[in-house]
Amino acid sequence: MTETPPSRQAWVILVIGVLTQMAATVAITGPAFLIPYMHRDLGYTLTQAGTVAAAPSFGLILTLIAWGAFADRYGERLAMTLGIGLTAVATALALPITGSPIWLIIVIAASGAAAASVNSASGRVVMGWFPRHRRGLAMGIRQMSQPLGTSVAALAVPPIAAAGGFSGYLWLIIGVTAAMTLICWVLVRNPPRTEATRTEFTDAEPESEPESEPESEPDPALGREDSAQAGAASAGGPASADLGRTNPYRADSFLWRIHGVSALLVIPQFAFSTYGLIWLIANQHISAGIAGGIVAASQIVGALGRLVIGGLSDRFSSRVGLLRIVAVAAAVLVAAIALISLTPMPVVAAIVFILASTVSVADNGLAFASVAEAAGPRWSGKAMGAQNTGQFVMSAILGPGFGALVTVFGYPLSFGIVALAPLIGLGIIPKRDVDRIT
Repeated sequence: MTETPPSRQAWVILVIGVLTQMAATVAITGPAFLIPYMHRDLGYTLTQAGTVAAAPSFGLILTLIAWGAFADRYGERLAMTLGIGLTAVATALALPITGSPIWLIIVIAASGAAAASVNSASGRVVMGWFPRHRRGLAMGIRQMSQPLGTSVAALAVPPIAAAGGFSGYLWLIIGVTAAMTLICWVLVRNPPRTEATRTEFTDAEPESEPESEPESEPDPALGREDSAQAGAASAGGPASADLGRTNPYRADSFLWRIHGVSALLVIPQFAFSTYGLIWLIANQHISAGIAGGIVAASQIVGALGRLVIGGLSDRFSSRVGLLRIVAVAAAVLVAAIALISLTPMPVVAAIVFILASTVSVADNGLAFASVAEAAGPRWSGKAMGAQNTGQFVMSAILGPGFGALVTVFGYPLSFGIVALAPLIGLGIIPKRDVDRIT
């Protein structure tokens, strides 16, 4: 069977999704790079400055699922346009109140809450426009936007703040998010199935089938209940009217298991991104400048790794099968970091750190593609919101949690404990894919 290539519109949507997610990421991560300027120029205490830096992520966590539900109900175009537009408005409201830490925290949290729309809606719209045999690659590219956005923030925010202070950063976000609001409104189009889904499973009568039609074989990509529903639908049974409205969280355990696996696999990712720099400096005795370059390189290679793994998942017989390979590789490489922590080995440490960091983020595109496919077009926004929420909550816990582990046990044992997370996740990964989109 000839595979239908993605349309030109699909690639346009992917580019806009990547750029919008990068803009949202800069808005969310940017305040973390402003802590020295808040402390020095605005007179904030380090606690106040740190709270401002964390505020966008807190707002994000609170609204991810709600924005996903909004996208499911009203479409991705409106969700992306409204969310990124409200990010610009909230950021503009911060301009006159930078002297008040409390009000700034509230308004910056509101900007993060608005930017959360992009996390769910941009992934949803990309999955809707691409055929299954290109969704892995598309989601891998889309997932590159977050590390790339963080890199842009790391490079752009400090010099802008040095020249224009906190207000200079705010104007940057206002300009970028306002531009993306216009682009989303003009160029984003909801996937064809978004418009059809509301009537596809609710109003349309099933086409009549010949009485002699043989019973179809269950689809091995579906769970037992899903196969039964699909078979009933193909035979003109009542499931044809209910399939689109079925809650995928009740249909089987697939989504719950992917959420759990992702929460476990994100532990090494945030351990490296949060404590990798200090590990290279304090444990491996690498200079701060070189250590910073290693971390930056790991972010870039990690972004490319998401693209490669996403593309492989389109050719691999199973996304969850490839996810198992990623989990095993993550466990091995994190264990290697634990062993390297026993004695300084700077060159080996740098190589293994980049490899481990790359593998630790390789599951993101796989998991998001699997979640969107298993949720189906009526639930994918909420499901991807739940997926993001679990990961952000885990990262919030990991920040102080891993620091406490290192304080008590040191780096070798702490990374050894982290290596258990992907091993536990390995036992939770479902046996086969579920696709309720195609």
